[in-house]
Amino acid sequence: MSKQRGRRRRQPRTDINPLDNWVPKTKLGRLVKEGHINSIDEILQNNLRIRESEIVDALFPDLRQEVVDVTLVQRQSDSGQQKSFRITVVVGNGEGVLGIGVGKAPEFVPSIRAAEARAKLNIMVFRRGCGSWECRCHDPHSIPFQVKGSSGSVNVMLRPAPKGTGLVTADVGKIVLRIAGINDVWSITKGRSRTSSNFAKAFVDALAQTYKMLPPQEWSTSGVVET
Repeated sequence: MSKQRGRRRRQPRTDINPLDNWVPKTKLGRLVKEGHINSIDEILQNNLRIRESEIVDALFPDLRQEVVDVTLVQRQSDSGQQKSFRITVVVGNGEGVLGIGVGKAPEFVPSIRAAEARAKLNIMVFRRGCGSWECRCHDPHSIPFQVKGSSGSVNVMLRPAPKGTGLVTADVGKIVLRIAGINDVWSITKGRSRTSSNFAKAFVDALAQTYKMLPPQEWSTSGVVET
């Protein structure tokens, strides 16, 4: 008994990089692991599609995630009633990179992992700036101009706000904007905004317009609009 009490549990190693055991399955994955592609700008300019979540982990090691919505789904089958979790996760680095994904699994933790992997595959870039005529500073605390986004029946309009205004929107929108790195914005929503998953997707779609509406020579993930 004394020997068993005196034993210490082995501490997990923190110096192991999970990407060391990653074996890329796509050409883009091999280029990223070999160091030929070091930024998401090169991927977007070459119209390449991300099919492995490890690509995003290699390019953005400091990526954060937030759970937006958790829904318990029930389905009736021949064997009885089956339950599963449907979870919506948003990932971002607070500097112009954002992604959203939905995962579904019978257990809670696998559904979060599936949603996180799907969000990394849906990664996109957006632009931050100061488009408010009341502020006119050069800090990327808001969005550069007014944008609109939609998902399902939810329509969202985002307007740049002066510094110190805060996030004038619902709780789901605040989660998306905070992980995106935006501190001040006004929002107008229409539709069934109680559907948290579509509500968050509409915000992500609106932020994506800040990138799509700019000419290709100004594409960058620096987060500041060039003037």
